[in-house]
Amino acid sequence: MSLSAKPHPLKGRNKFKLGVFSTNADGGLAMTTVPERWQARWSDCVTSAQIADRAGLEFLLPIARWRGFGGETQVREWSFETFTWAAALAALTERIGLFMTVHVPLVHPVYAAKALATVDHVSGGRAGLNIVCGWNPDEFGMFGTPLSDKPYAQAQEWIEIILRAYASREPFDYEGAYYNLKSVVSRPASLQLPRPVTMNAAFGDPGRDYAARNCDYLFSTFSNIADGRKHVEDVRRRASDQGRDVGVYTVLHVVCRETEAEARAYYDRYALEMADHAAVDNHMAKKQEFANSHDSDAFRNYKQRFAGGAGSYPLVGTPEQIVDEIIAISEQGYSGAALSFVNYTYELPFFCDRVLPLLRQAGLRVE
Repeated sequence: MSLSAKPHPLKGRNKFKLGVFSTNADGGLAMTTVPERWQARWSDCVTSAQIADRAGLEFLLPIARWRGFGGETQVREWSFETFTWAAALAALTERIGLFMTVHVPLVHPVYAAKALATVDHVSGGRAGLNIVCGWNPDEFGMFGTPLSDKPYAQAQEWIEIILRAYASREPFDYEGAYYNLKSVVSRPASLQLPRPVTMNAAFGDPGRDYAARNCDYLFSTFSNIADGRKHVEDVRRRASDQGRDVGVYTVLHVVCRETEAEARAYYDRYALEMADHAAVDNHMAKKQEFANSHDSDAFRNYKQRFAGGAGSYPLVGTPEQIVDEIIAISEQGYSGAALSFVNYTYELPFFCDRVLPLLRQAGLRVE
């Protein structure tokens, strides 16, 4: 850590860290036609980021999307690019961590090093990098780039170049299978040293092995909370084999209301009755064919979860019920979660006002 940067928020005192996911894209993670669905206008992004920042949540995590999934809403076709989005929000927030999500084959590592360092300086050391290799051939086709059969081999070279660019005082050459670079230099280096915190989302072996070697955190999904521990233990074993410690996070979509009946009625309304069914079917088909990001049970049994929150686990109920489930997730060994809502500015304040104090009472948060 540089002397000029404070510890990153993900390295703070709270036992269970919380962040907000996908506010940079229309719909967030929900595929629904309800009129209050997330629009992801710039003013929406600013308002939700400042709500999370004032409440003491640890991070904002954007999704990297270049085209949508069709359907009535063309969901996620409207989305903000993550480096520029994070840099702008860095100037408008005070303490929350700001991640950038990057498709490795579509962003050159020298550019990524410069952009990432820029956000780290603007934010005073709050930048983070979510490294993904990509899975959607329709998006890659927009760039004329094919999907790789060994994506994490390229990602290994990619992160090595960024690390060398920050560490080297002299220009260096890099010759690999994917990059052949001459006289690389990148100044300034990031405030966080040797680089900003990194995360990766992976369910399969190559992605988890990559995270074990290179990342501070890994996001993993589960179909049932009781199944979560095996994923945590798997990641920890892989990281231990590399002499490292990698924190494991998950993704949750939230419907928090005063009563369970109200919460479940709204969940059924937006994720069943008014789901964007064509978009959900398209998203599920592509994810199942090209992405190794979910337990196979999720595709078979939980279509509502894909409409509700991209296949993530649902937290639906009263503040007390949601806290009980977060406690159970923490007990499986998870270090935190990224949260999504149908409309962040409408729903995040209630979550922060009612759920966070209960999490403090439970000992999962102290701030």
